[in-house]
Amino acid sequence: MKINWTKDHTLGLFIGILSPVVFLPLVIFIISQSQHSTFEYVWRQISEFPEFRSKYLSLALIGNLLWFYLFLNKEKYGYTRGIIIGMLCYAPYMIYVNVFM
Repeated sequence: MKINWTKDHTLGLFIGILSPVVFLPLVIFIISQSQHSTFEYVWRQISEFPEFRSKYLSLALIGNLLWFYLFLNKEKYGYTRGIIIGMLCYAPYMIYVNVFM
C-alpha cells in the first residue's frame, strides 16, 4: 500500500512533535501540585535526571491523543497519520534512556 506524503501529513507530524513540548509544563505543574512541591523542584528533576525526563515526557505525549481524536472525528486521516509518526519520533529517545541509562 503506497501512501502519498501530503502537507496534511507534515502538519500532523509537526503537531505530534511540538505538542508534547507544549504540554510538558502543564504536566509538570499538575505533578508538582499533586506532590506538594514547587514547579522549580520538579523542573530541576527533569533537567538533571533523564529517567524523570522520559517519564514526564511520556505523560506529555498523552496530549497528542486530544489532537488525534479531534482529527479522527473530522475524518482528516492525513493529520492523524502525521501525529502518530510524530509520537513515534520520541520512541528511540525513551528506549535509549530507559535501557541504556
